[in-house]
Amino acid sequence: QVQLVESGGGLVQAGGSLRLSCAASGRTFRSYGMGWFRQAPGKEREFVAAIRWSSGSTDYADSVKGRFTISRDNAKNTVYLQMNSLKPEDTAVYYCAAASGYSGLSRQARYDYWGQGTQVTVSS
Repeated sequence: QVQLVESGGGLVQAGGSLRLSCAASGRTFRSYGMGWFRQAPGKEREFVAAIRWSSGSTDYADSVKGRFTISRDNAKNTVYLQMNSLKPEDTAVYYCAAASGYSGLSRQARYDYWGQGTQVTVSS
């Protein structure tokens, strides 16, 4: 059974940093793309970043480029999202997801598995 478990969310002041983790288990993810999405109150869930597990190549939403970094640790089967220079508009529930294959990773419909989400709140 595939499980994606996020952790690392919390409350931080604007300009601060957080690192989210997504521990993946239940199968081999080497041919998977891993993504982070977020959903703010009253808004649609949106793409944040993605990484292709085998190559490590990445994609980012324009709103987080230069501030967020997605990475993975093969030994720990874990994906990270390092978030720097946080803004109040980054406040959302952040979700980790896994997609079979490497194309279209900015689209939610591509993803087969989702975590339960972790809350990130950025105060001004």
